[in-house]
Amino acid sequence: MTTSGTPDSVDAPDTAADAPGPGLRLAHTHGDRIELRSGRVTLLSYVYRPEAAWEAPKPYLHPLRTLSGGVVTDYRPNDHRWHKGLQLTASHLSGQNLWGGNSYVHGEGYRALPERVGSMSHEGFDEVSADSGRAVIAERLVWRNHDGDAWADEARRIEVHDVDTEAGAWTLTWSDAITNRRDEPLRFGSPTTAGREMAGYTGLFWRGPRAFRGGRLLGPELEGQELMGTQAPWVAYSGEFDGIDGQATLVFAHAPENDHTGAGGQHPAHWFVRSDPFAAVAPSWAFYEELVLQPGDTLTRRWRVIVADGRWERDDIVKYLERQSW
Repeated sequence: MTTSGTPDSVDAPDTAADAPGPGLRLAHTHGDRIELRSGRVTLLSYVYRPEAAWEAPKPYLHPLRTLSGGVVTDYRPNDHRWHKGLQLTASHLSGQNLWGGNSYVHGEGYRALPERVGSMSHEGFDEVSADSGRAVIAERLVWRNHDGDAWADEARRIEVHDVDTEAGAWTLTWSDAITNRRDEPLRFGSPTTAGREMAGYTGLFWRGPRAFRGGRLLGPELEGQELMGTQAPWVAYSGEFDGIDGQATLVFAHAPENDHTGAGGQHPAHWFVRSDPFAAVAPSWAFYEELVLQPGDTLTRRWRVIVADGRWERDDIVKYLERQSW
């Protein structure tokens, strides 16, 4: 077992990664991020101390890489500076914007409203560990409005597992428990709940690299933009790299219990997907209707992202998912 830093410290000293070898190895670097390596490849960097208030500061994963080293995320693209790799977001939250950038207002479009832009602040780690087969980053965060008031507590757990060199793939499982700290309900929404059609982006959000524009979107039955706003247990995105030869496929899946009735009511995931003008996938938790979390209640969600080298077909995805259990 390799542990980097102490669980409650946000000022852990830089820790050099171990020499290349078998298994997963974590390194706490630069005082603001944790890197995870497999062999000579850094699979991910988890940045937990972002700045830039206009971009709604929150932790994010970038870069994510395939086992061959291909980068499958984008960071601060010129069209949306607040898009950062893979991150948990809340585009509309009781009148606040924890997504970043301009805020959508029905009848007025997107407006610069800095007084609505909030943040998700890192409070500490409960576990940062890795061994030969699994790595864990367990973190505590607080969701804040623009004035810094604490609106929600979040317990986040990111696990990397099933590193499969034969298949050329590895898996990330993201688990969340979000508890309403206010004396009134928290209302999770999206631009679509605010009046903009087919723009239900919120929740876990992936922004793909610029080279992946025009890539292939695939679901269990549908393909392409037909997946927008639909329900499905998984969605896959395949794209081709610039700079290096090869392609990659990311498979996004949500846990079966995400569709069940619980805190916030029954809100099954509806997919927000886009391949043009950029690559993006999000299992939205409030695509068509607001999700309402009562005071003291906790919203729990689990998602899985499989990062694979190559262009996977539907049968490949189904067979691989069948080998993994939630």
